[in-house]
Amino acid sequence: MTRHPLTPLSAEEFDRSRSVLQESGRLLPSMRFASVSLAEPPKADVLAWREGDPVPRRALSVLWDRAGRSTHEAVVDLVAGEVVSFDHVPGVTPNFTVDEYHECERAVKADPDVVAALAARGITDLGLVLIDVWTYGLGVMPEQWRDRRLGWCDVWRRETPLGSPYAHHVQGVKPIVDMDAMRVVHLDVADEIAPPAPVMGEYEPELVAAKVPGFRLREDVRALDVTQPEGPSFTVEDGELRWQKWRMRLGFTGREGLVLHRVRYDDDGTERSIAHRMSFAEMVVPYRDAGFDHYRRTAYDIGEWGLGYMTTSLALGCDCLGEIRYVDAVLADSKGEPYTVPNAVCLHEEDDAVLWKHVDANGRAQVRRSRRMVVSFHATVANYEYLVYWRFYTDGNIECEVRATGIMVTTPLPEGAPVPATGTLVDERTYAPFHQHFIVARLDLDVDGPENTVLEVDSAAAPIGPGNPHGLAVTTTATAIESESQAGRDVDWAAQRSWKVQHATKRNGLGTPVGYKLVATSAIPHMFDPQALQFLRAPVIGHDVWVTRHHDDELWPAGNHPTQSESDSGMTRWIADDEPLVGTDVVLWHVFGIHHITRPEDWPVMPADVVSFWLKPSGFFDRNPALDLPPSPGARHGSAQGGPSCH
Repeated sequence: MTRHPLTPLSAEEFDRSRSVLQESGRLLPSMRFASVSLAEPPKADVLAWREGDPVPRRALSVLWDRAGRSTHEAVVDLVAGEVVSFDHVPGVTPNFTVDEYHECERAVKADPDVVAALAARGITDLGLVLIDVWTYGLGVMPEQWRDRRLGWCDVWRRETPLGSPYAHHVQGVKPIVDMDAMRVVHLDVADEIAPPAPVMGEYEPELVAAKVPGFRLREDVRALDVTQPEGPSFTVEDGELRWQKWRMRLGFTGREGLVLHRVRYDDDGTERSIAHRMSFAEMVVPYRDAGFDHYRRTAYDIGEWGLGYMTTSLALGCDCLGEIRYVDAVLADSKGEPYTVPNAVCLHEEDDAVLWKHVDANGRAQVRRSRRMVVSFHATVANYEYLVYWRFYTDGNIECEVRATGIMVTTPLPEGAPVPATGTLVDERTYAPFHQHFIVARLDLDVDGPENTVLEVDSAAAPIGPGNPHGLAVTTTATAIESESQAGRDVDWAAQRSWKVQHATKRNGLGTPVGYKLVATSAIPHMFDPQALQFLRAPVIGHDVWVTRHHDDELWPAGNHPTQSESDSGMTRWIADDEPLVGTDVVLWHVFGIHHITRPEDWPVMPADVVSFWLKPSGFFDRNPALDLPPSPGARHGSAQGGPSCH
């Protein structure tokens, strides 16, 4: 039985939503589901809800009609069993689906022109061919098909049935597919192509050994086991995670993947709010190469596909290590039918080395080890993997880390051709184009409640003068972001800039405002001409931090439906009314990511590239909140052979 309004939809609720739409007569045979998700109650209702109150349960479905080429949004009241609304949304294209990805591959492989083009390149075993469909931005779509739900396809070839699917790019062949009719409408072929390059693109050990003389797996890696004989010190019940002094609700949507709701901390018996809702709201991946094979290549991995729909099951000892608890995710396919992703979210504790320590001159030592609670999920987005970790620490810190791995896009070069200035040579006659990964985190922080103000805090060296004769003084300046006309902010390394979210009236025991600060360690510049087509689709990537007034319907900073978009309907529209931001319910948006100047070491499979940001208490507590940590029983661990104890 559902006991909280933010509990993700169950399989039974997905079935009920589809059935109600069918019984209403509005779900036509030509319609498919782009997405189905919990229609979360308004924030005010969630904050007012108490155990025992009625639980509102609604499902939001995005539908597209293949026959009428139209998009609709439907809300079903799951308690009453009725359609609340069924609205046509003109001028937009809904996200692509995993079902279509596979349907498109079958359709392309069945097209005689594609089969002939591949045969002309010596490729006749279509079982070794991978078709990888991408969405278009309207600005680069062929004019004659701009009224279609259109995809373009990369073609790749495996060397063997178990070989790497992205080792061999079939250059210069781009099937253009009408995704509603699911047929190839055009085969875009380059005038000149390079012959296939003799690359070593494998990563499975047996296949690498067959290609690399003397290759063998290392024999000096011994087992590393993480055990908790007494079991983990966290619990999960009805979607609520409790660990030490932390408490939060776990959500999951097809678009965002993991969502963290109602993040709170027990401060000496007082439960204090830190965040209402945190998730990833968009991921923009533009390839910075203007060549035939890459100029169309910009992905909106969240808005066009959905991280949740591409989430993969996690395995003990491989993806997660230690005393693990898993949470399944229930989603719906393009027929609206539920399916389960087992082990979609991993929960575990980790040791985090020394948190605080001091050795007194008298020889007495006090040491406390840090622990962190890790909530993670992994998504496979075609050739890339994104491994997402939210970490909660014993001292009140929150870290969000993304590890990008997988296989780079590569392209063969003609014999003797120079490497383009927009990429790196990673194998024989093969280059990988430069690209960027912009991740937009939506951070609805409620620091001790929703009445917050965001301050931009800069440090500066004070000039030498009467009060600073040796030039040692460093001071800070905190400037309030007062309205949405000031919403877009940027990292300033020289000023060591951070952003502090403070409660408007509440003070700590020292009389200063309570707050949390955003430490942006992985912001990257957008490097776009202001009139570039891909930048106009998502100007949110133009700044590292944005601050907006909270509105329940402002979730997607590049627009509700960015597929085939030409301009922004998200962030720039939201801030146009210049709402005040002081002492009110604000949302922080942080844009961070990877500026991927490709390397040979990233090939044939990429070691994880790690980026992160931090949310740190800044005046939220009166003192170090981890003074009460017990000392570690050091003698129980490792190969200790005497010496001083940990306490």
